[in-house]
Amino acid sequence: MAENTAQVSALARVQAYHERSKHRLGAYAAGPETLDWDAQPDPFRRFAGAPITSLPLKAADEAIGWNQLFEPGREAFPANLAQIGRLFECSFALSAWKELGPDRWALRVNPSSGNLHPTEVYLVAQGLPDLADGVYHYAPKEHALEQRAAFASPATAPRLLVGFSSIHWREAWKYGERAFRYCQLDMGHAIGALRYAAALLGWRVRELGLGHGELAALMGLDRAADFQNAEGEEAESVFELCFDAANAPPLDPRAMLADACWFGQANRLDAHPMYRWPVIDAVAKASRRLTATPTATLPPLTRRTLLPGSTAQASQLIRQRRSAQRFDRSARTHTAALWPLLAALMPAGQLPWDMGDEYAQVHAVLFAHRVDGLAPGAYLLPRNTTARARLQTALPQLAWKPVEACPAELPLVELALNPALAGTLRTLSCHQAIGADAVFVIALLAELPTPESDAPWRYRERLREAGLIGQVLYLEAEAAGLRGTGIGCFFDDPVRELLGLGAPGTEAWQVLYHFSVGLPVTDARIASTPPYPEPRP
Repeated sequence: MAENTAQVSALARVQAYHERSKHRLGAYAAGPETLDWDAQPDPFRRFAGAPITSLPLKAADEAIGWNQLFEPGREAFPANLAQIGRLFECSFALSAWKELGPDRWALRVNPSSGNLHPTEVYLVAQGLPDLADGVYHYAPKEHALEQRAAFASPATAPRLLVGFSSIHWREAWKYGERAFRYCQLDMGHAIGALRYAAALLGWRVRELGLGHGELAALMGLDRAADFQNAEGEEAESVFELCFDAANAPPLDPRAMLADACWFGQANRLDAHPMYRWPVIDAVAKASRRLTATPTATLPPLTRRTLLPGSTAQASQLIRQRRSAQRFDRSARTHTAALWPLLAALMPAGQLPWDMGDEYAQVHAVLFAHRVDGLAPGAYLLPRNTTARARLQTALPQLAWKPVEACPAELPLVELALNPALAGTLRTLSCHQAIGADAVFVIALLAELPTPESDAPWRYRERLREAGLIGQVLYLEAEAAGLRGTGIGCFFDDPVRELLGLGAPGTEAWQVLYHFSVGLPVTDARIASTPPYPEPRP
């Protein structure tokens, strides 16, 4: 009874946070009143005193085509340092350096809100032929592993885990109280980046159902002395890379950490923070998964049937992903490019939705602006059948007309036609032109946890799933010859009201993310240079 009361109390804090962090037409969520870009927090975490292992740069040698990536049954590469280098080069490494006047900044393979990158990445390795057993932190600027811990008892069978944490201050520095949402969306981006990179190697990925304390201990995030003068990291999740038996018994973190020897002192990212946002710490604590849950059983990987007409090299397409800054407002696309992109969102055991059975709780509302073969208006792509029935109950006033022109595997329905939708979407996307100039915009909608339905940690899962959908859209837009950009800034309740979700009884349905796709306009003033000086053997 006490445990249930505590869960309801935590869920109330989560719900209050989501309501408090909404942008409204009359006022944005609480954030800093000023920004000093010269005093931006350091985008790179390092651990002084930790031994460093450089990783090879071999992604350019990978010849698998984008469409080949979705074929099940490809032979898995062996687990070794070279493949770890490929894995991280195609998921979390730098993708380019940009320069404009005196300013120089890095882009990364994984997307991030505002290019602020709150997500830190850890590797736990056992039984590899050329890497000592232990815990490592990935340093993207150097494309290297910093050894945080050495295990006393070496293992014989190779096992690999990838862990994630968030440094909330990196996002809160710019976005204030709404930053926790963006950190979770970035987690979804990172999970997607890991899954696609693992697919290049023929590996599967599954999340370990560890509780928060186990996650923090495994990555060394509970070692207060190692973060004495530095910003702490919030433990998020750990995934196992499966390159042999996909459903082998999961590792026991407690056994791995016995007698481990730890190294390194975290660097300070912001010596003079101007603001504090305690509500972020409160929602982080309230939304933690405190106890372990069963590790997911991986479903069979199915072949994706509706593919884009891309012949691009998969590793090149993944590394060339960018967030569009501007769109050509006269550009158009066709349903021939749209249908494969929407099909990529359907969780039918295909990549990247083959990591478990929890990836069908977020649904896509398509606002078609300039799509030949589809009338301008709002359409719904429900990603599971039971959600469609609940949404139809919540939105009885809309058309719910099947889109006859779309393929049978897409349950797309017409909600309402509106030829003047672009201007409305610009307003609702915090007055940003990328909402109006795109060829289409997708709003991601989900039921948030309620006392009757779910646990508070599901709040993180909903946001992460929205971010994972965003990563799919980023890559599918590139494959279609277009470009995408995530829009975290939108006016929450006005978007819901536009859809008709303002009525009593629809409060659980919330919009979590916007994403726009269009033809990018390149800024010729910005110079681009390679991410690393030269390839490494």
